[in-house]
Amino acid sequence: MDKVEMRAIGHIRSQFPTKFGIPRQSGLVGALRAQVVLEPEFRVAEAFRGLEGFSHLWLVWVFSESRREGWSPTVRPPRLGGNRRVGVFASRSPFRPNPIGLSCVTLERVDLDTPDGPVLTVGGADLLDGTPVLDIKPYVPMADCQVGAVGGFSDEHRGDGVRVEFPLELLEKVPVGLREALLGILGGDPRPAYHRDPGRVYGMPFGGIEVKFTVAGDVLTVRGVEKV
Repeated sequence: MDKVEMRAIGHIRSQFPTKFGIPRQSGLVGALRAQVVLEPEFRVAEAFRGLEGFSHLWLVWVFSESRREGWSPTVRPPRLGGNRRVGVFASRSPFRPNPIGLSCVTLERVDLDTPDGPVLTVGGADLLDGTPVLDIKPYVPMADCQVGAVGGFSDEHRGDGVRVEFPLELLEKVPVGLREALLGILGGDPRPAYHRDPGRVYGMPFGGIEVKFTVAGDVLTVRGVEKV
């Protein structure tokens, strides 16, 4: 097999120190904010000339925490309960011949002059803190928005989610700037699809805190919020 060498042009700075809780796709929680921080070689303001005119970006990145030796032609998508196999090329599973991810995010801000060089603030990112970024491309509605597109088995679970019960005394322990994003993450039910134990207490690290919760039926109840 031919080999193609690539190098990261930067990395993601996000509120997710672990994979648990990250939305299953980009754009599902628009209130999430992350930054794209460039490697020193690419901290060139001219490289971003004209980017501020676009509302959305494509980020091409690496599943840095999901690498495996070899590959399988079929995978078990979490949204199908982890017990139904589909072709790897009919899924967005991280376990692929090449561990490449693709996310469509909103471009919130372009800061050309920071201590880290040019930094992009993006919304709706589904990315682990430290994720290597291979490329940044503008989203072009004329070409990228396909009216009438069909989403295969993913359309079957488009409305999946839970009602969140978050006691006020616990919500007040969450930094104000993170509350909307956290509620969106919890409302999407961050549990693996094959976990359905109503007595289990889950712990999800996010933005310097750990949120503990249970889920019974279609109701997620927050049980604790602690600093980490």
